[in-house]
Amino acid sequence: VELVESGGGLVQPGGSLRLSCLASGLNFRRSAMSWARQTPGKGLEWVSGIYSDHSTFYSDSVKGRFTISRDDVKTTVYLQMNSLKPEDTAVYYCAIDLSGVDEVVAGIVTPPLTKDEFDVWGQGIQVTVSS
Repeated sequence: VELVESGGGLVQPGGSLRLSCLASGLNFRRSAMSWARQTPGKGLEWVSGIYSDHSTFYSDSVKGRFTISRDDVKTTVYLQMNSLKPEDTAVYYCAIDLSGVDEVVAGIVTPPLTKDEFDVWGQGIQVTVSS
């Protein structure tokens, strides 16, 4: 199983980016996916999740600004990020729950979030929001 993120970069405050996470080597349709992020000196922060039925969940910090979606034909999950703020600057990771039912995908996890909570993680991609 492999997850490969793309789409990160530098953007000005108020701008937009779309992250992509291409998955391979798994039953994608059955799986559930999440995005998490990490800043230097801080732990992982769950950002958003989506189940096989396309139900979606967001952290309070991104709700209304970020949109998660999935394309089961392309085996890809997306994170559309709008109205970006400097505090959104982080390394963003996609992660997969192969069972497709773990509640961690919806952000239900006893802090701190660790990489043990998901089956596979991507390599991470930098997003920098700065003028």
